[in-house]
Amino acid sequence: MPLPTPPSKLGNLLPPDEYKAKAATPARSAAKKQAGAGEAAEPADYGRANVAAPMAQAANAATTLRPVPVASASPAAAEAAAPARSRRSKQTAALLQPVPATRPQAEPATPAAHPQPVVARAPSAKQPAADTPAAAPSTRGTSKKRGAGAEALEVQKLFVLDTNVLMHDPSCLFRFEEHDVYLPMMTLEELDNHKKGMSEVARNARQVSRTLDALVANAGNMSDGISLARLGSREASGRLYFQTKLTAIEPVEGLPEGKADNQILGVVRALQRDRADRQVVLVSKDINMRIKAHALGLPAEDYFNDQVLEDSDLLYSGIRALPQDFWTKHAKGMESWQDTKTGTTYYRVTGPLCASMLVNEFVYLEPQNGEPTFHALVRELNGKTALLQTLRDYGHHKNNVWGITARNREQNFALNLLMNPEIDFVTLLGQAGTGKTLVALAAGLAQVLDDKRYNEIIVTRATVPVGEDIGFLPGTEEEKMQPWMGAFDDNLEVLQKTDDAAGEWGRAATQELIRSRLKVKSMNFMRGRTFVDKYLIIDEAQNLTPKQMKTLVTRAGPGTKIICLGNIAQIDTPYLTEGSSGLTYVVDRFKGWAHSGHVTLARGERSRLADYASEIL
Repeated sequence: MPLPTPPSKLGNLLPPDEYKAKAATPARSAAKKQAGAGEAAEPADYGRANVAAPMAQAANAATTLRPVPVASASPAAAEAAAPARSRRSKQTAALLQPVPATRPQAEPATPAAHPQPVVARAPSAKQPAADTPAAAPSTRGTSKKRGAGAEALEVQKLFVLDTNVLMHDPSCLFRFEEHDVYLPMMTLEELDNHKKGMSEVARNARQVSRTLDALVANAGNMSDGISLARLGSREASGRLYFQTKLTAIEPVEGLPEGKADNQILGVVRALQRDRADRQVVLVSKDINMRIKAHALGLPAEDYFNDQVLEDSDLLYSGIRALPQDFWTKHAKGMESWQDTKTGTTYYRVTGPLCASMLVNEFVYLEPQNGEPTFHALVRELNGKTALLQTLRDYGHHKNNVWGITARNREQNFALNLLMNPEIDFVTLLGQAGTGKTLVALAAGLAQVLDDKRYNEIIVTRATVPVGEDIGFLPGTEEEKMQPWMGAFDDNLEVLQKTDDAAGEWGRAATQELIRSRLKVKSMNFMRGRTFVDKYLIIDEAQNLTPKQMKTLVTRAGPGTKIICLGNIAQIDTPYLTEGSSGLTYVVDRFKGWAHSGHVTLARGERSRLADYASEIL
């Protein structure tokens, strides 16, 4: 058993604070490591093995017998006394922390006769990496990796567009903000195949071709991409890329090569392989196309820019039920007055619920304890103050409209909008049999023939068949549209039966008068027209795209009222959903305007058979 090293061979014992400061200094540790290289390595290891225990005992005894003053604590000692940190943070702190000026004065404490003092090398077992200055480049490398990660988060996406997206929305190229757009050659081929004809799809294909021609003109090298902001678009800041390299694309296994969709999938897979630094995403309105892409491990999305709502249940209904404590919370400072000419009562109320109301929104309060039902319309809003106007009761026989009365609360709300001359745009949603067409037609006849407020009624609708098309129809424009207007003929019969006192001759004369003021027009010839003092009814508006709806609504001239009718649960147009329908689009965009209103009809009034069929089928 070797004898312990005598204290005279150990050199001078240092106080704990200076000992820890020397141990935490990378420069001195590195110098002492270099001094301990070569032949003296074995004595140093021997010294560490024999000195570690005596040094620890001496340090503990010194700490117990002589407390270290707080003023003498160096920054290195404070760092050593801190909780243990990771190797990288210790290394970074050792590199960045300046060496105190008092450290060189502690060097004479080590005798020159001992070039490799074991005291400074003893704690190297705790932090071996921090004692070597060679670890400094790894810290800089970490910062570079973090910078690269931040840049990776800002990488622009590359959207590959399917042909149906371009034909669905001709302006879709400018809807992807800062991201880039890629068009395969097969997409251009399909655009060329659909450009002929008078349909909306052919018109959109031609518009996309004209837009691409304007972008490509004088664009230079197309392989570098074309800026989408060239045409003055403020939304798009990305670039447009074409499939300029007609290299052989690997066919998709198990799918026929000649089909256009499969070739586009091959392009997406090739882009994902060649451009690993970009996030390549396929955008398509075709559900099966997206399913095939997901099956192949390719990211695919639907075109969401035209989606007004993600869920049709969130659509604005135009009706709000007031809580039972409404007057308790909003009665403070309430003002009320009555218009003697019309019998309308106005209430100016202030409260928390008023801030969430919209102009021309209907509010109602269910009767309690025999109190009368309260129905009102929000006329004005100013912060938390709302002006409520009571409604005319069209459910009473004396207020009938062309012989009909409102059968439920929603129909009464709808007739108040239809008969109000200050409302220029009305939308009515509802299931089959709720009375949308009947109340709209009755209000139109009353205001055209009785009140002389409008010159004539114009009826139009989207000619989208439920089943197979019946082919070309002979005759004039009105004769061609007549088979599509069966719903209005049925409602006219109902309205004529209400006039029993006129007799058969009177009803025939009334029918001729109605026919002279009721015009049926096709939507295909609406562009460029201006309707003045007309009552325009757009039936089956759920089958219209937002662009078609904009074309029709902008036909309105002075004194024209437009009524849109539809049921978003009965959409027959391909690629249109409840969230992207033109009817949903105008309901969401026009809500809150002082000259528009909307009502969702809930109760069916057609017959008990129709109501029961709507519930169970």
